[in-house]
Parts: sequence; C-alpha cells; structure tokens
Amino acid sequence: MIASEFMVGQVIKALETDTVRSVLDKFVKYRISGLPVVNHRNEIVGYISDGDIMRRIGKQNPVVFEAFLFSAVLTDQEDIGMKFAKLITLNVMKVATQNVVTVEEKTEIGEIAAILGKKRIKKVPVVRNGVLVGIISRGDIIRAVSRYYLDSSEA
Repeated sequence: MIASEFMVGQVIKALETDTVRSVLDKFVKYRISGLPVVNHRNEIVGYISDGDIMRRIGKQNPVVFEAFLFSAVLTDQEDIGMKFAKLITLNVMKVATQNVVTVEEKTEIGEIAAILGKKRIKKVPVVRNGVLVGIISRGDIIRAVSRYYLDSSEA
C-alpha cells in the first residue's frame, strides 16, 4: 500500500498570509488539531498544530527584578487571555513549524508509519513534485492496515 491509496485528498490548509486566528477558526470548525501551511502555488511552507499554539500560550518570559541590594528572577505573570489576544493577531508563519516532514504519494505505508513514530508526529502531508496533494494521520494508517489484514484473515 502506498500513500495515494489511503491519504485524505481534501486537505484543510492555511495560507502563509493567514493569521493564527483564522487557523484556530479552522481547528474549531473542522475539529482538527493541525494543518499544513501553503504558499500561493500550494507548496508546503509550514505546519501548525495545537502544540505550537499551546507552547506560545504557555511561554513565560523571565524578567529580572532588582530592588535595594538583591536581585531575583521573576516570571512574567501575563494573563493567558492577554497572551491569547496577542497570539491570534500573529501571522501563522510566526508560530508554525517551518521544517516540515512530508512524504511523496508513492511512499509505502510501512515507511510512513516509521516516519510518524520516529518523528513523534501525528500527521504528515503528502506531496507530488513539492505540491500538497493529501495528508495522512496515524489513524489513517491504523484503519488502512486493519482493513487490509482483518479483511484478508476472514477469507
């Protein structure tokens, strides 16, 4: 089995000019946790996930505080709502992973499973000549393999 046989071809994606807000709207609307970011030629330039968002919301900036004769490192206690309000105005590429792992449409299912496991990622975009044509998740692989082996064991 190769990627093109079990990938999802209707890919929900973001444009490199989108804001984080528009990405979050897609996360909510389509009940997804990540999506590829493409340029105007549909070439992958990034990938943004709920993990990328969580890291930005949870990020704390150290602030050095000096008073009288002592100094201490304090943590920025900025409210999560304030962080979120700032985050949603950012361009998606400020938050997205830019070194994206992809597979070609003819990549074997075992190789894709190995990539997902080794890289500890949940989904991988599928490309043809550098252009996005699909996406494969861990669940897609489990369903494809289960269907194949369960169907053949009944015969």
